[in-house]
This record gives sequence, structure tokens and C-alpha cells, in this order.
Amino acid sequence: MTALTLYDYLPSGNGYKVRLVLKQLGIPYRLVEVDIKKGLTRTPEFLARNPNGRIPLLQIEGQGYLSESHAIIWYLAEGSRLVPTDRLQRAQLWQWLSFEQYNLEPNIGTVRFWLHSLGKTPAELGEKLKDKVDKGYQALEVLEKGLTEREFLVGDQYSLADIGLYAYTHVAEEGDFSLVRFPAIRAWLKRVEEQPAYEPITAS
Repeated sequence: MTALTLYDYLPSGNGYKVRLVLKQLGIPYRLVEVDIKKGLTRTPEFLARNPNGRIPLLQIEGQGYLSESHAIIWYLAEGSRLVPTDRLQRAQLWQWLSFEQYNLEPNIGTVRFWLHSLGKTPAELGEKLKDKVDKGYQALEVLEKGLTEREFLVGDQYSLADIGLYAYTHVAEEGDFSLVRFPAIRAWLKRVEEQPAYEPITAS
């Protein structure tokens, strides 16, 4: 198997998606931790690997580098049990992954980073925090509807869609988002955590 190296920042939900896929598919890899708070993704050495200066970044021996979490997890999981064989369901998988990147991660993930990782206060953040919180709850409402009377997001089968949405949703409370009024989400989080070879975001 081609040797893989993952450049990652462990608290990152985007990086966690990749690590969880690697773990659940039993794919060996080498982890290189990169502290984004210290600006280590902005060094000349890292920018030579990924000009966008972001993690996660997957190095594929002999083939180069692959960035963007959803591109990476698709590369890793294509043809596996985590990707539906049905054409429409594969499109629905990408529908949810796109929703995550446009609606959920930019709001819930950003608020979590501000409050939990950077230690900012609501007073410091002001109106921009309120806007992100409002949009974050809107995203949770969409996710709740998508999971109502369903075990998983696509075809009632655990897939990359669940991993992609789980990553930031399960730590939403670290951004002071309450999941109390989202029973379908809370039940789904437990189902994801019951999957074989599950590991928490803190694992390395």
C-alpha cells in the first residue's frame, strides 16, 4: 500500500474527518502534527506543500499532496463500505458534504475555534458572534430535519456523509451551541460513536 503522511492539527474537525476515515478503514498512516495557532501552516516549508496554508494535508508517497478534507476522505474511501454504490445516494452524500462546508462548518466550527481554541469572549466578538450563532442554529435545524426518522444521512447506511457532518456537530457544545432541542441529532451522534473502530477527536 502507498505510504501516507497526514499533516494535521488534532482539535480540527476537518482533520478529524480524515483520521476517522483512516481508522475505520484500517489504513496505516504517519501523523505529523502542525499547530495552526503558532502559524506553522504559514511557513515557507508548509506552503511549498500546500499553497493554501491549511490542514489537513495528505502526502501520498510518490504522487504528491492532497488538500481539502472532503477531497481527502473521498480519495481514501472510494470503493469502500463508506461510499454508497447507488448513483443517487452518492450524489446525496455530496449534497450533505457541501452543506457541511457551506453552512455548518463556517458557523459552528468557527464559533468553536473562537471560543474554545482562541479563548475569545462574546464581548470581544460582538455582532459577528451573534451572526455566526444564528446561522449555526439554522444549520442544526436542517440537519435535525434530515435525520428525523432516519438512522443515518444517506440510504440508512453509515457513510462519509455521517463522518463529514459528525466532526463539528459532536463538538458544537464547545462553541456554546446547545443540542437539547435536537433529539434526532443527539441520537445520531450516539449511533456514529457505536460504529466499529470509532475514535474520539482527541485521539492521535
